[in-house]
Amino acid sequence: MQDFRTVAVAAAQQAGKLIADAYRTEFRVDYKKGGTTNLVTEVDRRAEAAIIESLNKAFPDHQILAEEGGEGSRQQSAYKWIVDPLDGTTNFAHGFPVFCVSIGLEVEGRVVLGVVYDPLRQELFEAGAGKGAFLNGERLRVSPAAALDKALLVTGFAYDQEGRRRNLKHFSEFAMRAQGIRRTGSAAIDLCYVASGRVDGFWELALYPWDVAAGSLIVAEAGGRVTDFAGNDFSIYTGNIVASNGSVHQAMVDVLAGK
Repeated sequence: MQDFRTVAVAAAQQAGKLIADAYRTEFRVDYKKGGTTNLVTEVDRRAEAAIIESLNKAFPDHQILAEEGGEGSRQQSAYKWIVDPLDGTTNFAHGFPVFCVSIGLEVEGRVVLGVVYDPLRQELFEAGAGKGAFLNGERLRVSPAAALDKALLVTGFAYDQEGRRRNLKHFSEFAMRAQGIRRTGSAAIDLCYVASGRVDGFWELALYPWDVAAGSLIVAEAGGRVTDFAGNDFSIYTGNIVASNGSVHQAMVDVLAGK
């Protein structure tokens, strides 16, 4: 596991430096299919290529699932790296300083390693299954908030219009019950902020495995709870996620169920 961690941390920090160096400079912005809400920049692609090069060099037989389509071995493997080279691309493209690199490792269908690196704040969040969660080497614990009306929540909105409409309903319900709601524009950072106690709960729909693989493990290892919207066991392939300090979890699930 140590070798996996060392490679993942080095790859995340290398990509993070590339991203930080390109921040607030001129770069090409393209749009993925589905309109103008889902961006990709040349920096995303360069960061992903750097990460994949590092992973392929260290683990040539491992599979890689990456947001921009980069690949590792095409052979079946028990090991799958799940990579978001720049989570928060829209923020990055607009010069809004909230984005990160996210790298997770799935072994035989179970996420066992998560690394999230915020290059502007030089914050390295990480977790290993059964090993705890850490921020720059300091152990993380979720917040003690015990009730929804004392909780600060965070969410994000899907790229598609229907997903946005659905979450606006959830947002309005939570706005009436929680102490406050924030939106950072980066699901991986949102999850790390739950793990570090900066926020008490997070929900979002229509997410991809690379959005949540690393962060969901970091929350769980910090003592939090992660499920789907119905409160069932979480899978990074489900799309919907509720992550919390545990104490406000059922209340969040109830709101999402319309109770």
